[in-house]
Amino acid sequence: MYFLDCTLRDGGYYNTWDFSTDVIHQYLEAMQAAGVDVVELGFRSLKNNGFKGPCAFTTDHFIQSLWIPEGLAIAVMVNGSELVGDVPQDEALERLFPVRGDESPVDLVRIACHVHEFEAALPAARWLNERGYRAAFNLMQVSDRTEEEIKSLAREAKDYPLEALYFADSMGSMTPGQTAQIIGWLRSEWDGDLGVHTHDNQGLALSNTLRALDEGVNWVDSTVTGMGRGPGNARTEELAVEIAERRGKSANMVPLMSLLREYFKPMQRQYGWGTNPYYYLAGKYGIHPTYIQEMLSDSRYEEEDVLAVIEHLRVEGGKKFNLNTLDAARHFYAGEPKGQWTPRERFEGRDVLLLGTGPGVTRHRDALERHIREHRPLVVALNTQSAIDAELIDLRVACHPVRLLADCDAHTQLPQPLITPYSMLPEKVQVSLREKNVLDFGLQVQPGKFDFSQTYCVTPTSLVMAYAFAIAVSGQANCIYMAGFDGYAGEDPRNEEMNRVVKQYHASDSTVPLIAVTPSRYDVAKKSIHGLIT
Repeated sequence: MYFLDCTLRDGGYYNTWDFSTDVIHQYLEAMQAAGVDVVELGFRSLKNNGFKGPCAFTTDHFIQSLWIPEGLAIAVMVNGSELVGDVPQDEALERLFPVRGDESPVDLVRIACHVHEFEAALPAARWLNERGYRAAFNLMQVSDRTEEEIKSLAREAKDYPLEALYFADSMGSMTPGQTAQIIGWLRSEWDGDLGVHTHDNQGLALSNTLRALDEGVNWVDSTVTGMGRGPGNARTEELAVEIAERRGKSANMVPLMSLLREYFKPMQRQYGWGTNPYYYLAGKYGIHPTYIQEMLSDSRYEEEDVLAVIEHLRVEGGKKFNLNTLDAARHFYAGEPKGQWTPRERFEGRDVLLLGTGPGVTRHRDALERHIREHRPLVVALNTQSAIDAELIDLRVACHPVRLLADCDAHTQLPQPLITPYSMLPEKVQVSLREKNVLDFGLQVQPGKFDFSQTYCVTPTSLVMAYAFAIAVSGQANCIYMAGFDGYAGEDPRNEEMNRVVKQYHASDSTVPLIAVTPSRYDVAKKSIHGLIT
């Protein structure tokens, strides 16, 4: 039986894998004391977009800088997508593992891949084995696969030297009975070591792990406090007790409990991982937990909104996260696009300063306000953004269904006119805004498409950023300066979704230049607001 902890890898999504050396050393000592056999220190990756800490790359040099307690093996994880992409697999592996295994502090390489990547990624196991590394594969999203599909995957694995064949309960939808069933299907074709990685959507991560052990699985993993995206994983502090009992040994839990109190519990309060009724429903209906994480990270999603989205995804399907799907779940624009206001009245020939909701606006407030006073751009704020002097904001723009519903009261208190697809909104929203100076510009959502008309637009998403871009183009603005479009930390899928909108915008006809003037992770031209002022 092998007990693996992957806290620094799976938990790194919250702090961009930037754990301090002191915390890592305290963590390693706690893992040894608790009876953990293998510690997965992080990812090993060729991707370097935006800042990430050392546990996103987990180089040999970094590992060698640490004090590793005796008897504790070190693992790293590689995303299978990096082995079946544009870079040839052997070249990618040479770059990821430039020295032989006997010269490296890495004992085990786990390769995480989706079913459609599995066959093409498997040869990496032979490459690693020939160079002295142990290799394991971690199959994701297998819970909804048929018996024959799962058996076929196990048959494919038989031809390769795998230390273990793992499967992950990616959606957190499995029960102990289903866990046992999948193990039986895999075992009928695979006689090597099996492993399981469980998620806690339904509060069953520990139960599923223990059932897996009962069914003969001999690799299990967990994270401290269950730290991981969304609902998180089995908790090391609980699994360590169960493993110790099964081994007939005692585990020293004191260092781990001290680490929880000093570091991981405060982090959990800050970031909020762990299961709740929404994650439970997502697990029950096989919905990707990032949908829940996305909504819970925005305080303006009320309970009824989250439940409505879950119900929509239960019917329409939500196994793969897509921001457009989340938009469509609350899409409520009525009929053909229509509007009564023409943006050219305010936008034609003007430089537009678009204020997003990111921290860049607050951090560079003085420079932004000075630029506005010196150059007099048309200042347009998204939603209720109010980080600069209200007198300097000319207009506001809002269209996202849930945001608009949540912000109606706030909009009635703000002095600026509001651009929104008013005549297409539900009656209750119109009633809420009837005392507001509204500029009615229509909107239709069609995936992959931008179109710009005098009184309405078509955008690929109901995100207000796309709507604001279209308004400026329809109004024949000169350019759009973007402030507060920082992007999201780490591997947050919203970055990819937002950049897809930007790319679709750039591919459209007659667009207005986009220029970020505060820090941004999006694929737009960049200048500094500090260089635009005198």
